[in-house]
Amino acid sequence: MDLSYTPEEEDFRARLREWLAKALPTLPPSPSPDDWPARRAYDAGWQRMLYDAGYAGLHWPVDAGGRGATPTQHLIFLEETEKAGAPYVGANFVGLLHAGPTIAAEGTPQQRSRWLPPVLRGDEVWCQGFSEPDAGSDLASLRTRAWRDGDAYVVSGSKIWTSHAEVADWCELLVRTDPSAPKHRGITWLAMPMDAPGITVRPLRTLAGSAEFAEVFLDEVRVPVANRVGAENDGWRVTMVTLSFERGTAFVGEVVACRRVLGELARQARRNGRWDDPVLRRRLGRLNAEFRALWRLTQWNVSEAEAGGGVPGVGGSVFKLRYSHARQELYDTAAEVLGADSLDLDRTWVLDRLSSLSYTIAAGTSQIQRNIVAERILGLPKGR
Repeated sequence: MDLSYTPEEEDFRARLREWLAKALPTLPPSPSPDDWPARRAYDAGWQRMLYDAGYAGLHWPVDAGGRGATPTQHLIFLEETEKAGAPYVGANFVGLLHAGPTIAAEGTPQQRSRWLPPVLRGDEVWCQGFSEPDAGSDLASLRTRAWRDGDAYVVSGSKIWTSHAEVADWCELLVRTDPSAPKHRGITWLAMPMDAPGITVRPLRTLAGSAEFAEVFLDEVRVPVANRVGAENDGWRVTMVTLSFERGTAFVGEVVACRRVLGELARQARRNGRWDDPVLRRRLGRLNAEFRALWRLTQWNVSEAEAGGGVPGVGGSVFKLRYSHARQELYDTAAEVLGADSLDLDRTWVLDRLSSLSYTIAAGTSQIQRNIVAERILGLPKGR
């Protein structure tokens, strides 16, 4: 593990800071959190600015439309954009952080040239069709069926917690193509166009009042066989690549954001008199140490990915497990610092606290992450 930065990487940081200082003041006002079409347009506009400046898909391979930068340079990019208050990936986080990197790693040259440039330009948005109502945390128990009919798969079933399905152009979709195979086999990874006949999208409203998730119902939807990423029935392996990105690097920018929020909490505590409470100060200090350690763990995971061809390893589960709980602890502390103001739903911190409750479920529950750490890192026997 190398936690230091080279002179070339520090030069990259300086040039990025200079560009951000010029670009951010030109952005239009942020749209309402409830207006997803407007948020898609806003996020797409920022993505196009990144693309035109050469900062889109930094660590993606050059033949996939990226700059071929190292994972460390990508880490610097995430750190500096968050510190500068730049927009995050927003409505297209699935395309940029999950589906895109998976297609870059597993797709054919034709698939890479078709799908990756529009993602990098902000032209097309993706959603994730993995979870199902009856599968729970056991993703491999999915029941959505797909059968071959000539040059297409015919797909029927349903998905839930489908992020941004209401504004998406494409869906990274897991289907069962061999129901007689063991549950971790017989699964296939497809790219499904969201305007195909037979798709019904029903938005789901979250605890925070937002509707960034949806149920998706599939009634004999035809998906071209050419849209299959990886071999038929090899979708579980491809999915592990997707999840390695989702757990290993997708939350990196959020660690920086949490460290910024922690600093704001400390300043707020000094202003409202809560800083005199030694128990609260100790709690803030422990959280500071926690997020500093998580940042080092992020650097470790990035160094491992850099040495292993760009795909994060199972260490991402260690990060995701601890980060999920640390984020919840951070916003519990925020409620303590804010007092009665923590009930004001117009405050960003309050909405972030409500959102934090989902982090021990999203991208694999904490129980699932503990199993992965126990079996794949510690080498413990599988539970019965």
